[in-house]
Amino acid sequence: MATGALKLRAFIYGYICIFLLKSDTFSCEQFSVSFTQPSDCGVENYFDISSLSCVKCGPNQMSSKSGFSCECQTGFKVLASTGASITCQKCSDSAPGVTQDGYGCVRCPGSPAEDGKCQCPTGSILVERNLNGTLLTVAACEACSGTEPAFSVPDPKGNRCVRCQDSFINTSQSCTCGSSNTLAGGMCFPPSNLPPPSNVPSVYFAQLGLAVPSAWLSSFLYSSAAACLLFSNRTACQALGNMCVLNMHSLSTLSNDACGLYSTIYRTTAAQGNNQGIPYWRVSLPWLYYGEQAGLASRVLQTDPLPVGFSFKGVDRNTNVELLAAVYSVRGEFMRWENVSRGTLQLCPDTTTRLQAAFMFGTAYKQKCVLSVSDLLASQSEPLFYDVFLVQQKAPGDRRLIAVPTLNLNLQFNGQSVNQASNMNGWYLTRRLVLVDTLSGREKSLSSTPRAIRVASDLKIRFQLVPSTQKGEVYPPLTTVSYSDILISDPVKQTVTVSFSVEYEMDQNEARVKTDIALGVLGGVAVVYSLLKTASWKRRIASPLIDLQTILKFLLFYAGDLANVFFVVTVGTGLYWLIFYKTLEAQQFVSVFLPLPAQEERFVIYVGCAFALKMVQFLHKLLVQLSVDIFFIDWERPRGKASKPVNGPGEVKTPASPVSIWRTYFVANEWNEIQTIRKISPTFQVVSVLFFLEVAGFSSLALRDPSSELQRSAEAYTPAYSRVLRYGVATAIWLCLGFIQMTFFSVVYERFVEDKIRQFVDLCSLSNISVLLLSQRCFGYYIHGRSVHGHADTNMEEMNSNMKREMENLCGQRGLLPNSDVQTFQVSVTSRLRAQYDRILEPLSRRNGPSRLVDASANPYEQSTKAYHTMNRFLGSIIDHAHREMDYIVKDKLLFERIIGMEFIEPLEKSIFYNDDSYSFVDVLYYGNEATLLIFDMLFFCVVDLGSQNFVLASVLTYLQQLIFRLVRNGLGRRNLATKTLVDKRFLI
Repeated sequence: MATGALKLRAFIYGYICIFLLKSDTFSCEQFSVSFTQPSDCGVENYFDISSLSCVKCGPNQMSSKSGFSCECQTGFKVLASTGASITCQKCSDSAPGVTQDGYGCVRCPGSPAEDGKCQCPTGSILVERNLNGTLLTVAACEACSGTEPAFSVPDPKGNRCVRCQDSFINTSQSCTCGSSNTLAGGMCFPPSNLPPPSNVPSVYFAQLGLAVPSAWLSSFLYSSAAACLLFSNRTACQALGNMCVLNMHSLSTLSNDACGLYSTIYRTTAAQGNNQGIPYWRVSLPWLYYGEQAGLASRVLQTDPLPVGFSFKGVDRNTNVELLAAVYSVRGEFMRWENVSRGTLQLCPDTTTRLQAAFMFGTAYKQKCVLSVSDLLASQSEPLFYDVFLVQQKAPGDRRLIAVPTLNLNLQFNGQSVNQASNMNGWYLTRRLVLVDTLSGREKSLSSTPRAIRVASDLKIRFQLVPSTQKGEVYPPLTTVSYSDILISDPVKQTVTVSFSVEYEMDQNEARVKTDIALGVLGGVAVVYSLLKTASWKRRIASPLIDLQTILKFLLFYAGDLANVFFVVTVGTGLYWLIFYKTLEAQQFVSVFLPLPAQEERFVIYVGCAFALKMVQFLHKLLVQLSVDIFFIDWERPRGKASKPVNGPGEVKTPASPVSIWRTYFVANEWNEIQTIRKISPTFQVVSVLFFLEVAGFSSLALRDPSSELQRSAEAYTPAYSRVLRYGVATAIWLCLGFIQMTFFSVVYERFVEDKIRQFVDLCSLSNISVLLLSQRCFGYYIHGRSVHGHADTNMEEMNSNMKREMENLCGQRGLLPNSDVQTFQVSVTSRLRAQYDRILEPLSRRNGPSRLVDASANPYEQSTKAYHTMNRFLGSIIDHAHREMDYIVKDKLLFERIIGMEFIEPLEKSIFYNDDSYSFVDVLYYGNEATLLIFDMLFFCVVDLGSQNFVLASVLTYLQQLIFRLVRNGLGRRNLATKTLVDKRFLI
């Protein structure tokens, strides 16, 4: 039964829904109304806030002053009122005046006013009713007694007598001020030593060069000053101080402006004592200045540290900067104590979490936004004034307030902006500050639109660490404020950029001195080392003269060594700040602060120098590698006679079978392939560095706060990056990954997978080909590849047999000397040998020279072939000691020679072959310059990042840079290989 009822109900509901959906009730329809403003309604209509339109008033009615209701016309009284509408009736001729409440008619003691109501002369009040509320037939004017004992005057509404203001009674013993006294701001003042008020007090907007007559100052400046001086009225004194703040605390020769009047009262009331024992804080007066003379800033800011220690752990943990502000209205009334961490001084809107992050000790905070001038005018109709204090929690329930000084950059002393100087000895520190002033620039009235406004566009709180502190001590914080003057033209379109920041700094002079000492000492060592390199280079080119080329070479060597000096210093500096600043949370007390962005410029210059000099070194090494002399010595000899005889004059000769050139081509191609191999994978290096920085979150370590968290919540405040920390993090990760790659490559990959360098040396032995490399004129490297089997141009069976014999030690060793397996050597050749080497290649070099020196009849291919065979026989005979005048000896290098990279013995009579187990011939390859390449890539990455603050862009450009230089090295290296080895480049694939 119940189930049936549910089904029936569901059917009925469904039917109703379908009917409603198909009906016109839910058809789309647009509703529009005409747009009407209250000002469009005129006198006979009023604006109905319910219908948003003009509605006609009733008979004998007109629109009220507000425009949102109707009222009776002049001479008519309200007969009845329902709250929504009224009925009006005309007053009779015997009682033509309308009462003040509009509900009665009365005969006036005189003529009615323009509005139809009765009026009385000054000093009298209008009486329309008896004490019981009965309406009088004739209204009366009762004069208020302005003398003793009544001392009364009409109240502002003019319907009762009240006691007049005390200043009138005290000054003139009546309610009239008198000609000898001064009437100002509704108060009466006796003669005083205050300078007479100016006719129209003005506020000077220095940035606009505009002095605006101020309605506020005209109304209250002199009265506030007089009440403060004569009656010690505390509210008036605060109001006077606020007017001085609105004038940017500026002091001049004028004594009748706001700050001039304040200074006069400050000096006059010196005998009254001070507040709270502070010599700059007079009784009854607000505290505006730290003294009346310059030079006190250093005493206030850098004499005594705060009695508050900041620590990040332990029972004394204190990481919260607690600031309180005493808030005053523009009229001098104390309004409240306000915790600054709630965004009191921050004009930019933000979440509570982000606003409070500004007051976490050690966090560099920066907030910036663009505000609409119209919004400021609407929300800041009257300015608020703040006296900021730092809270010291001495004990539970015992809190002390430490005054926070203010440096107003807009303050002018005799027309000079003294607070903008870098030397604090000329500063005038102040106390009270205002954020937005939309009041003092009002000219005509206090309700008119201001001609100009002033906004605190840049407000900064700075903490400075006490030098060599071990207890986390800091000097009193300094609030620096800079105001922007805005001339009002179109408030809706006008905007102003405002910022709020908190900075922490320490004296960087000691660190700068240590850095300069390190650069000086290491730079001196670099000079000596570069001189040794230059001397070694001179010996290796066999040139005893010091010429321009020598000086240029020294500068190139010195550029590389000096780049290493800058690299070591900058990396050490970056790691120092990274380690010590990011471990603040693990320290008992604060000991270091990061350099400010302006203080990082010197560091960035050092990084730029390191990169520029390292680039010079890299290009120098690249040029040397692309100009190296190289030749492949083929030891293979013919093993039989040619099958086809050659007919000569008078006889038939059977030449020896030619030696295959493919082995030389194969070795040349292998050399071409290993020119740009490295001990690391450049692509993996860039990708892995980017992964750790951006994905793993290590870039968070470069933020300007002491937190070492890698992941931050989206709601938390994220401070700006420090360039020093970005450099430190990037270099640390880059070097660590590079070191890991090189270790893995040397220990694991080369041992168990593939070692291309040793494979190339083995290939030379199997191919029966030696390699001579001359990186300098008389210095280079030799790879002895002469086969111990005599022949390498053979079939597979014999090759396998030879390799088996070699594995079983059934043949000689591969070394150059008997019973030696040393195959690689550093060689210092004599000038005679080098001259013969150049003489053989001279026809080829002449072919590439000027056209007048080229023999047009010579076949270039025949010249190359002849030169190749001649060079092959010559170098082979040298190795075989066939030339006594160009012989060589084999020896080991001394340890000191290896360390400084210089040979002590000059090859005069015989060339010298130095045993080289370390395969140092890789110095002419990328492989042997991994440190230079790694540092160059890292510096390139860091320079791009320091300029763009973008690790992704730095990674992409670094990869492209590596790719471009690798292509250049491969292309030009291939060309140099074909030119120097006389191997046709078409076979280099």
